[in-house]
Amino acid sequence: MTDVVREAKHVEAATRWWRDAVIYQVYVRSFADGNGDGVGDLLGARSRLAYLAELGVDAVWLTPFYTSPMADFGYDVADYRDVDPIFGTLADARALIDDAHGHGMKIITDVVPNHTSDHHAWFVAALRAGPGSPERERYIFRPGRGEDGDLPPNDWESVFGGPAWTRVAGGEWYLHLFAPEQPDLNWDNPEVHAEFEAILRFWLDIGVDGFRVDVAHGMVKAAGLPDIGSPGQVEMLGTAVLPYFDQDGVHEIHRAWRRVLDSYDGERIGVAEAWAPSQERLARYVRPDELHQAFNFHFLKTPWDAEMLRRVIDESLATVVPVGAPTTWVLSNHDVRRHVTRYGDGETGLRRARAAALLMLALPGSAYVYQGEELGLPEVLDLPEEVCQDPQRLRAPGDGRDGCRVPIPWAHSEPPFGFSPPGIEATWLPVPATWGPLSVESQLGDPDSTLSLYRAALRVRREHPALGDGTLTWRDSPSGTLVFTRDGFACTVNTTGEPVELPRPGELLVASAAVTAEGEVIRLAPDSAAWWSLADA
Repeated sequence: MTDVVREAKHVEAATRWWRDAVIYQVYVRSFADGNGDGVGDLLGARSRLAYLAELGVDAVWLTPFYTSPMADFGYDVADYRDVDPIFGTLADARALIDDAHGHGMKIITDVVPNHTSDHHAWFVAALRAGPGSPERERYIFRPGRGEDGDLPPNDWESVFGGPAWTRVAGGEWYLHLFAPEQPDLNWDNPEVHAEFEAILRFWLDIGVDGFRVDVAHGMVKAAGLPDIGSPGQVEMLGTAVLPYFDQDGVHEIHRAWRRVLDSYDGERIGVAEAWAPSQERLARYVRPDELHQAFNFHFLKTPWDAEMLRRVIDESLATVVPVGAPTTWVLSNHDVRRHVTRYGDGETGLRRARAAALLMLALPGSAYVYQGEELGLPEVLDLPEEVCQDPQRLRAPGDGRDGCRVPIPWAHSEPPFGFSPPGIEATWLPVPATWGPLSVESQLGDPDSTLSLYRAALRVRREHPALGDGTLTWRDSPSGTLVFTRDGFACTVNTTGEPVELPRPGELLVASAAVTAEGEVIRLAPDSAAWWSLADA
């Protein structure tokens, strides 16, 4: 790589860093415990920043660490301008942000605008003030239906199960699309708009580089709050038009927030967690005057199948072209089953997950890595019922998200494997006793480990001028495989359970499994991927 190319990439990263950034998600509760209480915190995250810098990521996304009663583990915010004592102090947050910048990494924090905690000062005041008050106008209160008003105002269902309405003293009902402890805000109220712009500025002034917008599709509800007329609404999320999600009015909110972000130096960004019924609807969130990125859940949900993956990749790339935005790619996060397990679990799931990582990191745009996926962690499926805490379990037994939130292992010792300081055994979720070989310490010394694969791939991605933002060209290849090139680079993927022979593209850069070569022919192992520097580059 020439100095000219390296400098060009540096300038691009400095001015449009978000278009091809690799962003690492830290689920704060489960990343690293710095104070020995069995719960991850900002001190622990700060102590592991060097690890993330060496891994090769560009930015770190922190899940909510604000003051919260933890009904939904921080996504029920009681004070948006302070840190919950479980996670540390405001000084800890400032220090973490400063240290991350010192390591050359950006910091993205969560903002939760669809709802607050029921412990938030606004909601406490709303309950105290009563029907018709300005305090209640900050939320969505309605009289009930039926002769005595004892039926919910409409048939909306909570994402976490049951009705989306709870009745309070005096007879009115309030809307909560998630847990009852998470009352929805009324975004028709100008006071709500002003408050959240002030919250954004508070954290931008401290130095955060952007926000992941939780439920970015949910703040605006259809006029009149009409019935849906169908049960099982959670199954419709992201596939059907619903009166409480993906309403056109959300885009005016995002435009206002973009103006706030653009008023700060350093290209501060907004990232939409948006479920939309089509790729075209999703692209609306990243128009030039709205947010910078939107999570591509369509890619995450695609099975390990070459034809289906290519179709989703093509659709993802095509739909953002008219708005000039980058595509994002993600395989796992704190809300879905880890992809090692989704892809088949065990050795098969791990093989496919390693190959999927190389596919994802080779695609044009920005990529997200969920903590522990670089270790090949599977979903923990056998957590004892008494330790499971996710409110989503109310929807159906065994449907919770605890299994993807288990603390990650750092040292090859005994549980919890260095997640907490020595002498601490009890963590907020138990770490499987078999995870020692999956720990960071165990994998660092193994050149064939999943951690070593991620470190090598991220190093090549950072250095190779073809990777990151840009385009790709598909090449003909046998059924069950994917082959594409990108300006002197090639990615080959075999999604089948059998070896596949292909013409040798060039010099091998990184592979998820051993690649054999005979002359100008290579043999890709089952469920594997490889990167190549093209011979004619």
